[in-house]
Amino acid sequence: MTAEPLGRRTVDQIIAARGPAVPAEALEVAAPIVRAVRERGEAALREYAGRFGEVASGGDLVLGPDALQAALHGIPDDDRARLERVAGRIRTFAEAQRAALRDGDVAIPGGRAGHRVSAVERAGCYAPGGRYPLPSSVLMTVVTARVAGVPSVWVASPKPGPVTLAAAAVAGADAVLAAGGAHAIAALAYGAGPVPWCDVIVGPGNRYVTAAKQLVSGDVKIDQLAGPSELVVLADRSADPAVVAADLIAQAEHAPDALPVLVTPDEALVAAVNRELACQLKDLPTADVATPALAHGGAVVARSMDDAIAACDRIAPEHLEVITVDPEAVAARLRHYGGLFIGAGAAVVLGDYGAGPNHVLPTGGSGRYRGGLSVLDFVRVQTWMRIDDPEAAGGLVDDAMWFAGVEGLEGHRRAGGRREGGRAARKRSPSR
Repeated sequence: MTAEPLGRRTVDQIIAARGPAVPAEALEVAAPIVRAVRERGEAALREYAGRFGEVASGGDLVLGPDALQAALHGIPDDDRARLERVAGRIRTFAEAQRAALRDGDVAIPGGRAGHRVSAVERAGCYAPGGRYPLPSSVLMTVVTARVAGVPSVWVASPKPGPVTLAAAAVAGADAVLAAGGAHAIAALAYGAGPVPWCDVIVGPGNRYVTAAKQLVSGDVKIDQLAGPSELVVLADRSADPAVVAADLIAQAEHAPDALPVLVTPDEALVAAVNRELACQLKDLPTADVATPALAHGGAVVARSMDDAIAACDRIAPEHLEVITVDPEAVAARLRHYGGLFIGAGAAVVLGDYGAGPNHVLPTGGSGRYRGGLSVLDFVRVQTWMRIDDPEAAGGLVDDAMWFAGVEGLEGHRRAGGRREGGRAARKRSPSR
């Protein structure tokens, strides 16, 4: 008897199937590469780019504005129009996010305090270029960085094709580093020849890219440590099995270790989806990848919709689709996910390719504590304070001097006492 494409699983089995975001083997491979680029700069970058067949000896590591514009003008007009249209949707959504971030200003004793929301100086955006090059990730990352206000934005992508380079031009990248892997991440983190060091590095990549991001994360900001792609479809008997199957396959074809999961209170839906999966896999060009990924995922049959919702919250998947009788009501009860797709019409693929929200999303359950890539990843919230009326700040100084004394930091206490507002406090707080 042929095994079903989607086997029955428990929530614990689904969570256990994830594995670490950064396998030890990947760290072992990436560490010497990162160290070499950090220590030897462009020479090491060229060495690894040549070793992996990315740049020929003496070839261009960096493709600048002229090359990007040439690529943009070299693609068909329809392709250019699509890139610009999708970039526009991403830009509109990111602009709404940025507009929601406000500077703050409040009164404090004797003065004012607040915060400023300001962009970092340089951002590095990684776009995969392996089995499936992702020019869409160029748009998602670079457009968002530009809207955040980042003055300098670089892309790294191995063997970038014309559409990837055109996407970089449309998005507003300064240049493209024609290399990938751990050596590209190290170059973005520490600088290498013409490649400047960046303040933040974002974007999806394979396990070696992720390992390198972890290794450099003490020196630069990273967006996240992304593992294999994930989708949970939360569905009931109202769902079309063919649609559910198609969406699971779309996620499964990313990689054999992707995690496509169906969660449902309806046992009959699992059987119907499995029949559809078997049918749709027959003529799928990527079936050799999707089939093992489906086996890696599974179907969780819950006792009720309440239990199904609880199961989804425990998994906290990267993508969470809700295909139920009342998807809005169910969606309102869900708490943990990277991106939420409400209703049968809101396919993940539409989010992947530019509805507006970012497709760089948290995996491995990290949706419990962070959201997807946004303008927030490219800005800092910097606080400030000033004292305009030292006398009115007397109580503040008094409290600060008291804490310094309690904590045994005499230099702190004396610094407070030097302020005009600390004169009375000096009388009440004997020297130690």
